[in-house]
Amino acid sequence: MKFSSFLALSALTAANAFSVAPNTAATPSTTALSAVSPGVTSKTTDWNMSQISPNEKIEGTSRHTWSMSDASREMVQVAMQSNGRPINADVELWIGPDWTPVTIKCHSEDGREYPIQTLVGTRNKAANIEVLNTGPYTMPFTAAVSYAIPPLADARHRVAEENDGRYMEGGSVYHWSFAPEIDQLMVLLETEGKQLNAKIELLNGPNNIKQEFEVFTNNGNLNALFVVFDTPGEGNAIRVKNLAPLEYPCRIFTQPSKIRSTEVTNTLSAPGAGTNWDSPM
Repeated sequence: MKFSSFLALSALTAANAFSVAPNTAATPSTTALSAVSPGVTSKTTDWNMSQISPNEKIEGTSRHTWSMSDASREMVQVAMQSNGRPINADVELWIGPDWTPVTIKCHSEDGREYPIQTLVGTRNKAANIEVLNTGPYTMPFTAAVSYAIPPLADARHRVAEENDGRYMEGGSVYHWSFAPEIDQLMVLLETEGKQLNAKIELLNGPNNIKQEFEVFTNNGNLNALFVVFDTPGEGNAIRVKNLAPLEYPCRIFTQPSKIRSTEVTNTLSAPGAGTNWDSPM
């Protein structure tokens, strides 16, 4: 009898050894796993960070992604600033699971005095915008990303229509010094549909680089590079380098958007502050 009880107990123990234990571990929250923000619509056509979108702090060597899912809109406003430390970041446009048609490498010597301000076209597709902080962990910055609204959403086309562009062959360099009264300058680089591989630098003094953008895209018409430089002080200039081979020319357009802290006639004036952010359509 005792032997039979022992056999029954042994069989029950063996069966329990192969049973699946319940999962008692806490399920991590989506917020902890994902660094993705939904796309919103800007509340300003200026570059006020608090009005573009809710700010995201991006630590060094980390990244944040914005999901821009409205295919009826095309122009995305990207802004970054810091407390005065340098900014080193990569901005990438993702379309689909493995296509990155645009990469913009950004650098600012002082993210407060020279903030990063650029427009990225989504080609009217559902896309993601990723901002990667390539600097060390001691150099965080804040970023804001949203769909731009008119007239800023149309600024890229307007600058090309209202100004005579300068033709630049592959491998060429263009240098232009501008008046100290210009407090903000818009710069556009585009091609007729060929690849765009170029660098724009903001200089203050001889070869003193305050800010720079380096772009690569397979189509410099659909994804022209449009940046806005804040240009405080005197002695400012821009230098453009066409990094592509000779057979890939581009055109450069420039237009001031602020003069002596007073916006010019075709300025991008803000339509009014808002507190509620639109959800993607």
